[in-house]
Formats: sequence, C-alpha cells, structure tokens
Amino acid sequence: MVNSIKMVDLHGQYLKVKEEVDQAIQTVINSSSFINGSAVDEFCQQLAEYLGVKKVISCANGTDALQISYQSLGLKPGDEVIMPTFNYVASVEAAALLGLKPVFVDVRKDSFNINENLIEEQITKATKAIVAVHLFGQSANMEPILDLAQRFSLKVIEDNAQSLGAVYTFSNGVEKMTGTMGDISIHSFFPTKNLGCFGDGGAISTNDMELAKKALMISRHGQGQKYNYEMIGCNSRLDTLQAAILSVKLKKLKSYIKSRREAGFIYNQLLQNIKEVVGPFGENSMYHTYNQYVIKLKDRDKIKEDLRLAGVPSMIYYPSPLHLQNAYAYLGYVRGDFPVAETLCQEVLALPIHTEITLQEQQFIIETLLQTIDKL
Repeated sequence: MVNSIKMVDLHGQYLKVKEEVDQAIQTVINSSSFINGSAVDEFCQQLAEYLGVKKVISCANGTDALQISYQSLGLKPGDEVIMPTFNYVASVEAAALLGLKPVFVDVRKDSFNINENLIEEQITKATKAIVAVHLFGQSANMEPILDLAQRFSLKVIEDNAQSLGAVYTFSNGVEKMTGTMGDISIHSFFPTKNLGCFGDGGAISTNDMELAKKALMISRHGQGQKYNYEMIGCNSRLDTLQAAILSVKLKKLKSYIKSRREAGFIYNQLLQNIKEVVGPFGENSMYHTYNQYVIKLKDRDKIKEDLRLAGVPSMIYYPSPLHLQNAYAYLGYVRGDFPVAETLCQEVLALPIHTEITLQEQQFIIETLLQTIDKL
C-alpha cells in the first residue's frame, strides 16, 4: 500500500482506454496530418456538443487560451481585469503580458473561489472584465457575478481549467455547465485535468460567433485567409495527436467525473467527524467534480511531511497568493490585503484523488492523516 499510492494515476487511467487511444494515435500517424488534422475540428465539435455551446476553438494550452480570450474581447493596455488572488498564475500572467492591469479580490473561506461580495468595491471606470475562476472542480458563484457584469457593462471570462464538467444551479433552478455562462471561457487539457491529454492542450468556448472568429484568427497568427494577417496574433495550436486522444477520453468524461465525485464523497464521509480537518465546500449549488480534494488544517507543513514519510503523497495548491509573488509586486499589494487567501496558503493541503483511486487507498490515507494529527 505504502509504495502504491499515487497523487494522480495517469497510467492506470490510460490502461482502461489503451486500445482506443493507441488506435487513435496510429490513425494520426498513418495520415501524417500532425498539425490541423481532421481530428482537431472533430474534437472541437464534440466538446461544443458536450458543453452545449456554439463554438469551441482549440489552442496549445490553458494559458494561451486566457491570453487569446483577453485579446478577443478587445482589452487594451491599462484596462483593469478583476480576478482572485488565490489561484494559479495563468490568469494574471496572461493579463500582465498584454499590459492589462490585474485587480485582485479575496476569496471565500468555504469554496476557495472568488468572493463575489467583494467584487463591486473594486470596480472603477477602467474595469473591463471579471475572471471567474472555477477552482479545484467546482463553480464560482456565477449568478451575482453575471448580474454585476450586466450592471457595469463588463465582460466575464470563465477560467474553467480545473472544472470541466462542473454544473452551476441558478436561483431559478436553471442548471448550466461551467464554461458556458460567461462571454468567453477557457479550458485546459493538462494531463491531470478532468479531461487530460498526453501533453499540453487548451480550448476556448463561446456562444458569441464574432468572439469565436477573433479567437480563431488570433490563435493562428491573426490570420484570416492564408498569409493575410488582420490582427496581431500568436501561434497556439492543439496538435492532431492530442486532439485524437482527447476525443477518445471525452467519451469517458462522464464516467471519469462520476469516479471523482464518488471518491470525493468517500473522503467527505471519512473526515466528517474530524474536527481538526475542514473538508471542501459542500454540494449546495456547486456540483463539485473534485479535480483536487483540498482540505484545511493547522500545522499543515508538519503534517504534509509526516504523510510523505508514511507513503502518502500530497500537494499544496497554493503556497503563496498571487498578490505576494515577486513578479506582481509592481501592482502595490502588501501582506494583509487579502487575509482569507493568505490564511488558506498556510492551511490548504490536497490529498490524492483520481479516477483510479480505491476505497482501500482512501481509508489508508485518512487513517494515516489521523495518526499524524494525533502525534501533534
């Protein structure tokens, strides 16, 4: 048991679809259409159908998808973009590279997502967009965010890199998938995501066909017709091999999410009476897909090391909020500006969760966690 527990078991997942994946790869090799092969368009159509959106544009990775989305919306240097400070760096990085001004907002203690109640106070005349990040597998609270955007004529970018397949329920009972509610949305197919390829990959989804047209051109060097460059763009493509793999795995996505949710529920049950551990935010209106299973606890670093010694891997997402990173010191934020995010960075710990995890492994993980806590 000690030597077998994995943070993510990509190989085990592959073995279950090996024949289909191998055949898909061989088909691409036989065609030798490694760039912009037919499998790319086929995957985009399949993902659009899955999401229920008008258009999906593929690209090289989730970070590129963010940059292309900012450009597609016509954001200019100096425009302010509101985003959570407890997050992966991609949202702020892509904005900064374009000369946009990132404006950070603190997050909720329960869901770790942007605190929708703190957004309005950060809106100025220069504010043009809000990045709603769906963190760790569950939706941000989209209804008030969309209401704010409408009131202040702002664009909404959904960062759905970690939560493909999650569902949000509005107050009137209407359910929508993450990546379908904003003006434009981004997705990542990094291998550990809910839908992961065998390398890097990303996509953009939207119901706005003008935005879709711009995003496609920007991702292809700003090119409309061949060698006719209508705008400044970049070179960001999903290669055909990855698209073929993703088409196979997209057919399995519902079962992958079902497995993740079952594992998440088991952890919830095993931890429900452990006062030293705060588990993830409950279901409520946020359909959690458990891309990560993140708990909060005191003495996090000591517990993490004790778990490692006992053969249980874990990860810290994230050890520092974005507003305290050296790269973004120029924005002028200081320690204490966003207390919830700063506290989370001292307390969060992600436990192993993936489509192949077993009940025996989960029981061992929690038993080991309790033993480490008892030693403190």
